[in-house]
Amino acid sequence: MARTRAQDFEEKQRSILDKAAEVFATQGMEKASMSQVASHAQVSKALLYHYYPSKDALIFAIIITHLETLDAAVADADDPSLPPGERLRKLVGAVLENYRGADNQHKVQLNATNTLSDEQKAEILGVERNIVRRFSVVIDLLNPALNNRERPLLTPVTMSLFGMMNWMYMWFRDGGRISREDYADVATTLILEGIKAVR
Repeated sequence: MARTRAQDFEEKQRSILDKAAEVFATQGMEKASMSQVASHAQVSKALLYHYYPSKDALIFAIIITHLETLDAAVADADDPSLPPGERLRKLVGAVLENYRGADNQHKVQLNATNTLSDEQKAEILGVERNIVRRFSVVIDLLNPALNNRERPLLTPVTMSLFGMMNWMYMWFRDGGRISREDYADVATTLILEGIKAVR
C-alpha cells in the first residue's frame, strides 16, 4: 500500500525551500551544504533528503517553484482587454509584487541555474520563456516596428525591461522612499516613452 502524504507536506516543502534559498543566497552555492540547510530549516538530514535527494534537486526545486509562482501571477495579471500601456503596467506590477520577499530565491535563480543538468535547465527556460512571451506580445502591440526581420529589436527591448526588474533587488528596500508601485510606474514609463524613440 502506497504511503499517503502528510497533510502539511506542501507547507513543509515550502518552508524547506525558503530556508534553503536563504542558506544558498548567503553562503553561495558551492559552500552551502545540505547539513547547513537541514539545520537552518530545523529538520533532520533524513527528512531533507526524503524531499530532495541531492543539492542539485534542491536548487532546481527552489528555482522552478519561484518561476512557476511568478508565471501564474503574470498570467493572472495579464488582461488583453486593457490598452497596451495599462496592460504592460499591470504585468510589471505583478512581477515586482511577486518578487516581494523572494530576494533569496531570485539570487539562487540568477546564480545557480548554470550548475544544473541540461534537462533541468530546459524546464526552467520553458517557464522563463512563457513569462517573457507575455511581455513581448504587449510590447509588440505598443511598437510593431520593433519586430522587424532586418533589425529585430523586440527581444532586446523586452529583455531590457527584465533587466530593470530582475536587478532591482540589488538596490531596492521595502519601506524606503519609493514603493514597488512607484518603481513599477518608473519602469513602465521608461519602456513606454523609450520605445517611441527606438527605430
